[in-house]
Amino acid sequence: MRILHNLNIDFMGKRKYFYILSITLFLIGFGNILFRGLQFGIDFKGGTELELKVNRPIDIATLRQSIDKIGLGDVEVKMFGGDKSVLIRTELQEIPQSIYPKVQAGLEKAINEAVAGVPIKITEHTANSITYEFPNPDTTNLIVEKLFLRGYQAGRISEEVTNNKMIVRIGISDWIKENLRSKLPDYHFEIQRAEVVGPKVGNELKRDAVVAVFFALVGILLYLGIRYKFIFAFGAVLSLFHDVLITLGLYATLYGLIPGLNLDISLTIVAAFLTLIGYSVMDTVIVFDRVRETVRLHKNESLYNLMNMSINKTMSRTILTGGTTFLSCLVLLIFGGEVLRSFAFTLTFGIITGTYSSIFIASSIVLDYSIKQKKKIEF
Repeated sequence: MRILHNLNIDFMGKRKYFYILSITLFLIGFGNILFRGLQFGIDFKGGTELELKVNRPIDIATLRQSIDKIGLGDVEVKMFGGDKSVLIRTELQEIPQSIYPKVQAGLEKAINEAVAGVPIKITEHTANSITYEFPNPDTTNLIVEKLFLRGYQAGRISEEVTNNKMIVRIGISDWIKENLRSKLPDYHFEIQRAEVVGPKVGNELKRDAVVAVFFALVGILLYLGIRYKFIFAFGAVLSLFHDVLITLGLYATLYGLIPGLNLDISLTIVAAFLTLIGYSVMDTVIVFDRVRETVRLHKNESLYNLMNMSINKTMSRTILTGGTTFLSCLVLLIFGGEVLRSFAFTLTFGIITGTYSSIFIASSIVLDYSIKQKKKIEF
């Protein structure tokens, strides 16, 4: 399928207008990043993310009201993938000391309900677990079984026949689930996923993400520098920075303005940025390949005209490839649900900026360098 095969647009003649557009978008995004900041997910700032499945549809306002009263401070609650799946996020990694006695009291009440009047002896006490000792192994096994059925993460301390100790994990997820069970008895909550990331790990992931993007750009710079000329590589990498920074600025700009696009920066978004870099550089390489072919065929033609000829010849392929990819990402953005929204949004908007920068940034930088240095590009 061929479209726009006789296109003849003076792209390079309009490059200064698009320089102004890019600088404007960059300044808007940078200003929002500087003054409003980026919202990082628990991957980078640490915290707990909990995914719950409810046995039947639940009102999100009722759920928020119940969770707000359990003493965990600022907790984010939202539905995803329908009205039976709940995503809960908090910056806490463990239960606060102020409510720990309540957690322990609730646990020991459940033990007494399992075996009435059983002597309770604590042998070990940590921030995340409590170890109990009971009179005999049979009592221990019975209590472990009944607590497990109630949703507690309880288990025997060892598999020996004579074991009479039980360990119960106590975490944010357990506290939330137990409270919801008591406050909303008509609903059954099942933990689908629970992730806890400490602040130290979050900082390491943040550093590793920056390093990954940096080395990806350096690798592309070296590859294009060898394949073409250094100025081509420089123009391509600068256009990639352009794509990443403008897309990142969009995150800060839209946060709080459009509820559905209150997206946190997470490892998923880092993966999306690396995918965007690969897609954008592919578009740029297609244009540069055609420039190299055109320069060899028309050695006496000006680079200005050669750039326009190359971009016009590749426009059909750019629109078909970019358009189909854009539609796929758009469908994923609309119907992919909460988990995939950040990845799909980054690629959907990134395809637009990537295609735009391949034409008006990467190629224009090469042209302006040639004009300023008064050098003829040859291959």
